[in-house]
Amino acid sequence: MKGVILAGGTGSRLQPMTKITNKHLLPVGPYPMIYWSIMKLKEAGVYEILLITHEEYMSSFHKLLEDGAELGVALRYEIQPTASGISAGLAHAKDFADGDKFILLLGDNIFEDSLLPFIQSFQQQKNGARVLIKEVKDPERFGVARLNETDQCINSIVEKPTSFISNYIVTGIYMYGPEVFDYIQELSPSGRGELEITDVNNIYIQESILKYDRLSGWWIDAGTHESLFMANQLVNEQLAKKGRKDL
Repeated sequence: MKGVILAGGTGSRLQPMTKITNKHLLPVGPYPMIYWSIMKLKEAGVYEILLITHEEYMSSFHKLLEDGAELGVALRYEIQPTASGISAGLAHAKDFADGDKFILLLGDNIFEDSLLPFIQSFQQQKNGARVLIKEVKDPERFGVARLNETDQCINSIVEKPTSFISNYIVTGIYMYGPEVFDYIQELSPSGRGELEITDVNNIYIQESILKYDRLSGWWIDAGTHESLFMANQLVNEQLAKKGRKDL
C-alpha cells in the first residue's frame, strides 16, 4: 500500500519559528519532525510515499530528503498551492494513488503505535475508509467522534465542538479507498474557508463504510509549542529506553 504525508499548513500556532521554516522541519528528538511519519510508514512496509507541501517549502524538503533513498523509501512530491484544508491537500494525491487504497498521515502527528496491524485490518476491509482514534483530555481541539461501540463504527464526527461530546478524537491517521477523491469533489468550504477532512469522513459515515481502531500508545499533535515540547520529551524517553537513535 502507498502512503501520503501532508506537510503544508501555515504553522501559525508555532510562530515565530514558522515564520522562517515549515513546522514539519522543526526538531523532534534527533531528527526533523517529518522523519517520524516516514519512519512509521516504512516500519509498516509502506515504501512508496508522496509528500505534499507548499511551493515555498519544496526546496527545503528536497534538500533534506531527496528521493528518500537515504531513509529506505521512494519519495515523490506534489505542491498544494494554498493552505486550504486537509482535503484540498489530499486531492493532489489522486494520480499517485492510481485507484488503489492508501494511508494518509498528517506530518505533525507523532505517535508510539506501529501502523502495521491497522493497515492489515484495512487491507482486509472490503470497502470504505478506516481512521484511528485516541482518547484525549482536550477533545475540543480536534474532530470528536460519536462512537457506536456495538458495530465498531462512528455515528458522526464533529469538528472542534463547543460542547462536550466524548473524549475520543480522530487522529491525523486515515486510510482511504479511491472513492475519497470523488467525495472531495462534493465538498464546499467550511466557515474557515477550508475543505475539511471531517466532512469527507462524515460522507463515509453516511455510506456506513467508515471503520475505526484505537491507538493504545501515546499520540501527540505537535502543532503547538506545548505539544511540540511534549513530543520531544516522549520521543527522547522512548529512544533512551531502547538505547537507539531512531524508532
